[in-house]
Amino acid sequence: MKLPAPFHTARTTTPLGDLLLAATPAGLAGAWFIRGQRDTPAPDTWGHGAPAYPVLAEAARWMDEYFVGRRNRFGLPLDLSAGTSFQQDVWRALLEIDFGACMSYSELAARIGRPTAVRAVGAAVGANPLIIIAPCHRVLGVGGALTGFGGGLERKVALLRLEGWRIDGADARTPDATLRRLRPWREGHRQAPGLF
Repeated sequence: MKLPAPFHTARTTTPLGDLLLAATPAGLAGAWFIRGQRDTPAPDTWGHGAPAYPVLAEAARWMDEYFVGRRNRFGLPLDLSAGTSFQQDVWRALLEIDFGACMSYSELAARIGRPTAVRAVGAAVGANPLIIIAPCHRVLGVGGALTGFGGGLERKVALLRLEGWRIDGADARTPDATLRRLRPWREGHRQAPGLF
């Protein structure tokens, strides 16, 4: 994905690996795991490192708060202009999936008024440049199947567990694993030891 110019970048550390954050003057434009994510921009395209850039500094702080259970929503200004208008509609719909909630690709397609465009919605979810922030990990396959995730299924499982889901099955990374809600979100929640 080609980011709008000009843009600035910063790295931030999470329990699931380092993230590359990218921002333009309009807002946060990208968040990718540096290792193990299929669509992370190549290092030679990362632009100017600017960890003090206000949107990047705020995104890094909010990411820290998310992983210790003090934030369940990201309200940063976003720049979604790298996507098509259809992709932007899907990414905006992702932003509306509440912490601890999940939905299927078909439900997401219906939410944007395109109920027959399930495959196109899946492709747009897969192209989401704002991992965790536009929570594509909350989108599941038919019957709650743990389908693909740009950051890898192990990270998807960890994020869902952080948000209060129990994953049942012999191997939580397989598509036949099932989700079960453990507890509702509550402010001040702390992550359980060994979650990641």
